[in-house]
Amino acid sequence: MTEPTFNPEPTSIPEATSIPEHTRSNPPGPDVDWAIFIPAVIIVLVGAIPLMIFPDSAAQLLGEARKAIMDNFLWLYLVIALGAFVFCMWLAFGRYGHVKLGAADEPPEYSDAHWVAMMFTTAIGASVIAWGFAEPIYYLQSPPLGIAVGSSQSFEWAHMYPLLHWGIIPWSIYAMPAVPIAYMLYVKRYPTLRISSACDGALPKTGRAQIKTLIDIFIVLGIVGAVATSLGLGVPLLSAMLSTLLGVADSMAIKMGVLALWTLLFGASVYRGLKSGIKILADINIVLAFITIAIVLIAGPTVFILDLSVNSLGLMFNNFMQTSTWTDPIDNSSFPQDWTGFYWAWWLAYIGMVGLFYGRISRGRTIRQLVLGVIGWGCLGTWLFLAVMGGYSLYLEHTGTLEVQEILATQGMSFVNALVIQSLPMGQLTLAIFTLLSIIFYATTIDSSAYVIASICAKNLANDAEPRRWSRVAWAVLLALITAGILQSGALDTVLSITVLSSVPMIPIMVLLGFSLLRWLKQDFGEQTRPRELSLDDREAK
Repeated sequence: MTEPTFNPEPTSIPEATSIPEHTRSNPPGPDVDWAIFIPAVIIVLVGAIPLMIFPDSAAQLLGEARKAIMDNFLWLYLVIALGAFVFCMWLAFGRYGHVKLGAADEPPEYSDAHWVAMMFTTAIGASVIAWGFAEPIYYLQSPPLGIAVGSSQSFEWAHMYPLLHWGIIPWSIYAMPAVPIAYMLYVKRYPTLRISSACDGALPKTGRAQIKTLIDIFIVLGIVGAVATSLGLGVPLLSAMLSTLLGVADSMAIKMGVLALWTLLFGASVYRGLKSGIKILADINIVLAFITIAIVLIAGPTVFILDLSVNSLGLMFNNFMQTSTWTDPIDNSSFPQDWTGFYWAWWLAYIGMVGLFYGRISRGRTIRQLVLGVIGWGCLGTWLFLAVMGGYSLYLEHTGTLEVQEILATQGMSFVNALVIQSLPMGQLTLAIFTLLSIIFYATTIDSSAYVIASICAKNLANDAEPRRWSRVAWAVLLALITAGILQSGALDTVLSITVLSSVPMIPIMVLLGFSLLRWLKQDFGEQTRPRELSLDDREAK
């Protein structure tokens, strides 16, 4: 999944002709909002400690909760995800598509190249490496839509489904909350960076403060659950890569050593602040990501991968509505719940983090540019990565060059990645490059996550300021703690279950964000529509 680098350069909000009274004051320096911090920490500890002490029982309980949610509410996840896509298309091509997220004469805060680079970094996260080689093999073992195991169709659909699960609808889930957040910051001129404030347009005045506190707590828990899932996949991935690279046996000691080292590095980085080097890591990410894609495409079966990728794009677009709404109500196979439902839940759990990031960096752009930029560039990054990696993995399995299904069954998905990468020409060097890429990707994950969570748990924090250092370090440690609990359980199902549980509160929050934006747009622009940029400055000049 995505791992954003939350590192925009600080800029002050421009003076507005009409700023709400509560945004004009000069608040004191940032402090911790205990009403959010304490409940969130307690819930995280209540979830992490039982996983460490009673891993089997806790994992079973989580699995049962996940099954209950997906069995009863899969339809809701599919509706919300498809609704996010439809809403984004309306935003981009409807009457408000030209609304400017900033002042009338204000250029974009970032150049197109820099803006796209930051979004591309968030799109190509280490979770794409974790799933890139292994995900199609899972689909070979249990194909969707009643397709026969081992058939030619099973290979084609196994390559297509990752493009669906990391494609248009998921990136719509990210783009949708980014618009009201950017609107809150650069049209409504709110000085703080919280998703709860972007819900103001849909919240009643009575009890608003309490509702917003509850929203922020849920956002923190959603981010923790999403990041814990990413790290729960990432630690075994890196452990498998290192053990394969060094020729030593994988063990829980190596996994915990990787996690401890990461926590020390991330804690130090978080303590110093995001502007002290994380941006350089993001730039390295982009270069290494392109290098790895080029290595696999050129050194691997180039024509096979290109043919399969074009075929998969056709399959996806031709069957877009069917696959996006398939619940398998008659045969009741678990595929929609285990895969499509899980992925939509994972993307929903991340909306707090990625929505804030995309909204923050989109000052000076129009709603259309923001929506189409997120969806377009996001899909390009993930499709490119998954098409190449998945295509190579399927080629090895199809030709019998490497028994990938057997590796998955006996050693798990982490070793699928390590051994498939090692099978490339100059396998040890290639594996070393992938290992370095994974280390840096996950460095940005926990670093950015701790920063964003600490920001949400702060009060009187301007959007160009940083939260308390000790709070950032505390969240880095807490993220490592819950990851340690996941590793103790040793089950992939535990990772998936945490994601689903943490995503549940994000559904009403997404709805609130949509209604809030609609009400704000109607209040500020009414029925105005014209094929050029609109801003509040235009309206107030009349």
